Amino acid sequence: MDKREAIGSWLSGPRAAAEDAGIDFGYRGQQLGLPEEGPGSIARPGRRLGALAVDWAMSVLIASRLITQSYGDPSTSNWSLLVFFVMGVLTVGTIGFTPGKRLFGLRVVALDTGRVHPARALLRTVLLCLAVPALIWDRDGRGLHDRLAKTVEVRI
Repeated sequence: MDKREAIGSWLSGPRAAAEDAGIDFGYRGQQLGLPEEGPGSIARPGRRLGALAVDWAMSVLIASRLITQSYGDPSTSNWSLLVFFVMGVLTVGTIGFTPGKRLFGLRVVALDTGRVHPARALLRTVLLCLAVPALIWDRDGRGLHDRLAKTVEVRI
């Protein structure tokens, strides 16, 4: 291998280098038995972030208008997180999606049963509120919070 190939593989990343070596990664969700496109396929990051933004905006709006009656109050952020937490646990644990996820056409499902048990929704939401587990993704695009709760976010 000459210097150009070594630098090229370094710039394109380890996945591209592994694919060049003949390793087939498949599409996102293939290992989980999910379709590549359409309903039931893994939700893309843009939709997931959009749904998260809508849910957070709703939480801030509820906390600032109904609880603290002021957007500038320092306690509004704490109340917003609490509203976000309660909304996530209740909605994902019962119907499988939050208002933001529904707006973006997403649903949270359990890998084994398809329906998210309230205890899994609780674990998933606690980890999501911690933020760091949601920022660690696997090759299927699932966050650590989804892996630990044995759930996946899919398109509907």
